[in-house]
Amino acid sequence: MADEKKWRPPGDDDEEEEEIDEAAYKTVKDALLFVIEVSPSMLTAPPPTDAKKADTDSPTSAALQCAYALMQQRIISNPNDMMGVLLYGTEKSKFNGEDDASGNPAYPHCYLLTDLDVPAAEDVKALKTLVEDDDEFKDLMVPSKEKVAMANVLFCANQIFTTKAPNFSSRRLFIITDDDDPHTNDKPAKSSAAVRAKDLYDLGVLIELFPISKPDKEFEKRKFYDDIVYNQSPADPEAPAPMSGPTKASSSTDGISLLASLLSNINSKAVARRALFSNIPLELGPGFKISVKGYIIFKRQEPQRSCYVWLSGEKAQIATGVTTRTAEDTARAVDKAEIKKAYKFGGEQIPFTVEEIASLRNFGDPVIRILGFKPMSMLPVWANLRPATFIYPSEDDYVGSTRVFAALHAKLLSSHRIGVAWYIARANAAPVIAALYPSAEHLEPDKGTQTTPP
Repeated sequence: MADEKKWRPPGDDDEEEEEIDEAAYKTVKDALLFVIEVSPSMLTAPPPTDAKKADTDSPTSAALQCAYALMQQRIISNPNDMMGVLLYGTEKSKFNGEDDASGNPAYPHCYLLTDLDVPAAEDVKALKTLVEDDDEFKDLMVPSKEKVAMANVLFCANQIFTTKAPNFSSRRLFIITDDDDPHTNDKPAKSSAAVRAKDLYDLGVLIELFPISKPDKEFEKRKFYDDIVYNQSPADPEAPAPMSGPTKASSSTDGISLLASLLSNINSKAVARRALFSNIPLELGPGFKISVKGYIIFKRQEPQRSCYVWLSGEKAQIATGVTTRTAEDTARAVDKAEIKKAYKFGGEQIPFTVEEIASLRNFGDPVIRILGFKPMSMLPVWANLRPATFIYPSEDDYVGSTRVFAALHAKLLSSHRIGVAWYIARANAAPVIAALYPSAEHLEPDKGTQTTPP
């Protein structure tokens, strides 16, 4: 795997090759909004059992604990990402202090617990207090007597994303509920909710459903949420569908804690899927190109440092980094214009200009150029030097790329061969010899559900 690019103070840049291979994958900002239902069934704790790890949390409480845990994680790993919590079905209403002309709440029975923003210490404390303080929890979690229209909830979420994260490339809505049919026998309400969901999709918001099954009833997504949740990513409609597919309904049966089940499901989709590169030409022959996008299969989540903190004083302060280059013999400060780059050949320093160094490093534009084909058996295990990149066709630059890519994939699979390619990932990157390895699609024998995409 390539070395990670470490954080440096502003202005401490060098002129070496910009290693943005996987770092750029994480710099895309993400806005995540939890939408949690508050209803009598969501506030009912499971019946007591004799199990050692018996579940004692109500679904709403478990969902808030998940939001609190995820907020703590994102402060460390993604400090620039936004997160918010919206409750619906509550007796109280709150939405940025907005009311309609008659003084009524703009979105009845929708309570914006934490506004969509970069989490601050106050937000974390408020959510922690609500999770741990039973009195405050009971005071706020009072279900409304009226049924909440899902179209109103989705429109409220639309307004939050539009005002708080208008230019974010990744915006996601996590719905946690145990009601698989909120508008039974009400076709106009279902149609209105579907329209609002389509508006969110057109806005670039990906809706994820985290269903909760009741003890005596399984959650049936087809009744309502099949028209609400889209499988494709709105920011990248041509991207492959997620391998995980629909989220399995969480429950507290079989000794599995509802909180643990929800945490597992949410963590599996907490990281947004982003393209590593977009529309790189895949060259099959002279003058024969198609367009592909690349996706990282996995990415280690690590703490992301955005600054240095000085702790030696009475009060912690953000340190400002300053870089100064000095002469070795006189310790005089050296300006950047005085510095020249040179390489040692035959015991003598040979200087190069900036243009000469740039021309030496330039191997051409980013491309995946097929050089030939080899049997799969000739690819040894030790040739895998870094995690693989999943590529998928795109019609943006070359119409017909999907058909050509599908034909190439099918031919490689049937012939048990791999493609040997010349791969330049980005501008000024060193070329590498890569293998185009076709993966076969796998389906479950009984259900026919896709487990591994092609």
